[in-house]
Amino acid sequence: MSLVTSLTYALPHRYLSSLARRLAYSQNPGTRRWLIDTVVRKFGVDLSEAANPDPASYASFNAFFTRALREGVRVPDPDPRALVMPADGHISQCGPIEAGRIFQAKGQSFTVAELLGDAADAAPFLDGSFATVYLSPRDYHRVHMPWTGTLRETVHVPGRLFSVGTAAVSKVPRLFARNERLVCHFDTDFGPMVQVMVGALLVSGVETVWSGEEIPAYGDRIQRKDWRGKGITLQRFEEMARFNYGSTVIVLLPRGAADLEPTLHAESPVRLGQRLATRNTADIAS
Repeated sequence: MSLVTSLTYALPHRYLSSLARRLAYSQNPGTRRWLIDTVVRKFGVDLSEAANPDPASYASFNAFFTRALREGVRVPDPDPRALVMPADGHISQCGPIEAGRIFQAKGQSFTVAELLGDAADAAPFLDGSFATVYLSPRDYHRVHMPWTGTLRETVHVPGRLFSVGTAAVSKVPRLFARNERLVCHFDTDFGPMVQVMVGALLVSGVETVWSGEEIPAYGDRIQRKDWRGKGITLQRFEEMARFNYGSTVIVLLPRGAADLEPTLHAESPVRLGQRLATRNTADIAS
């Protein structure tokens, strides 16, 4: 295990993330500009894709980091049977869920029940499929819907804030089931679908389009919100949530719902809207 990864066990995760949050929301001109310029330069951010390409015009680093894209820069796969990629980034892992376990990295896995915080919630996915998408600091940081769904429930699962970089994912056991996260349950025409917004070190902010900021506030117990009957239906490719800095989204599908795109594999670069999977029913209406 690398020194940096080892240190993450001892670091005061929430304190560091709180400090980073203060910097990210600061409107001090020098702080704001230094943070934005550093990230643009270090990670090669393509500002030509942004709805607002002027880095100096953003009120804060967080406003820059959660920037919108220009109209038409990302479009959904035209096949109405295609479930679409929820975000820009890289595939961390994807594939079948085997015996209720999700593959994290060589020698590392975790259970669906651990990830979702509840065995009953996990039941529909025990032999389904998953895709874990890592968003790097250079990526667009809004997460969209792979398929049309009606929000049923959200579950805020408290936890650590380990880095979700490649080194940590390969070494920290059950990392995604240990980090703080927001589990979003949707009902679709093929059954349940879950999108899990996983926080990380210095990445502790998650906002949704239906209720705004969900993380922080940090929690010390699982908190559920029932959204049934509220009529919150999001269409395929519609924006769902955003990270206030990069992290990871995990999509869970039940068995038989769709076949994952066979060309996807660990470290595949992906873009919002490309094909994630293909719905098994041939006559889906667009």
